[in-house]
Amino acid sequence: MVAHRVLSGRAYWWGPVDLAPPFVFAAVPILLIVLAALTRRRLLIAYAVCGLILGFDYSGINAATLWHARPPVAPGAITLVTWNTEYWDQDLEPGGPHPTEDFYKFLSSLDADVYLLQEYAHVDLTRADTFSQALAIDQADLLRQWFPGYEIVLAGRDLTLSRLPVVGHHWLDSTPWMPADLRPVPPGLADRPLFYQSQTLRTDIMVGGQVVSFYNSHIYQPPQRIFRLRSDPDKSMFAIDRFNFEIRRASYRALAADITGNPNRVVLGGDFNTSPAMNLLQLLPDRLVDQSPALASLYPATWPVGSAKWRLDWLFTTPDVDVSAYDLLDPKGFSDHKAQRVVLSAG
Repeated sequence: MVAHRVLSGRAYWWGPVDLAPPFVFAAVPILLIVLAALTRRRLLIAYAVCGLILGFDYSGINAATLWHARPPVAPGAITLVTWNTEYWDQDLEPGGPHPTEDFYKFLSSLDADVYLLQEYAHVDLTRADTFSQALAIDQADLLRQWFPGYEIVLAGRDLTLSRLPVVGHHWLDSTPWMPADLRPVPPGLADRPLFYQSQTLRTDIMVGGQVVSFYNSHIYQPPQRIFRLRSDPDKSMFAIDRFNFEIRRASYRALAADITGNPNRVVLGGDFNTSPAMNLLQLLPDRLVDQSPALASLYPATWPVGSAKWRLDWLFTTPDVDVSAYDLLDPKGFSDHKAQRVVLSAG
């Protein structure tokens, strides 16, 4: 646990430890406490208790839900949905086929004022170059058909829909925060550079007479190739994990820089590909509040649907945004991530 506190988020080769289901960080020391008590080994009990104390913050146990009081729904409150669609309407989950019409029916049935949607793209896993596998799509006509009156804001693979007035938007460039050798856009993404440069789309929206900045984030996947002992034809597993680590850390730093300099109220949601066991969450600005206590679950997990063990999808706000309801929804076979549905106000 001491090593994890020191190395998580700092050393890419520690990434495989980050991948452990968060409950392990509480379950293992609790098991040791029981075994040590049965064998009357007091020193081991002390070590295990220290491990539990050091690891509880990483366990994903949402103890605050037991005493958290949600504020009442205020006049003018809005509904937000943030969801990783798992490569937009590409029907990758079992139980299909899932027609495009059914995908849009599900999305519109959530009836949100603001949608923060990730993976507005398709994927072709048969391509040898991993960077070229993510494909741009254009379903603007379908979006206008199913969401009349909504403004559409798109950057890379992040899509924001709003039926409230949009007063500004921009994407966050994470490449300045990366090592020099990783900053150039790979050739496989030359015609869609934002797939590489941006993991967050900021959209400023008028809510209750206030400008609220909605950050739609999809952080890159964590280091995992060392754990799988798998390389690519052109890259070692160590090079791949170093890249994954650096682009993730750069994305968080880009977020922190933009939010720190933003005087508006802030709502940050999306697929962070980051569990409670990962120190990278600590790179977010101190002015943000984790809204997990508003969830009803003691162990909120969002991935994979059906056997969820990890919390990868998050909601943070500034303290001047009230969250009256926060639920994790079954995506009805359209994605491997649960959808986050939130009622909030910023008056």
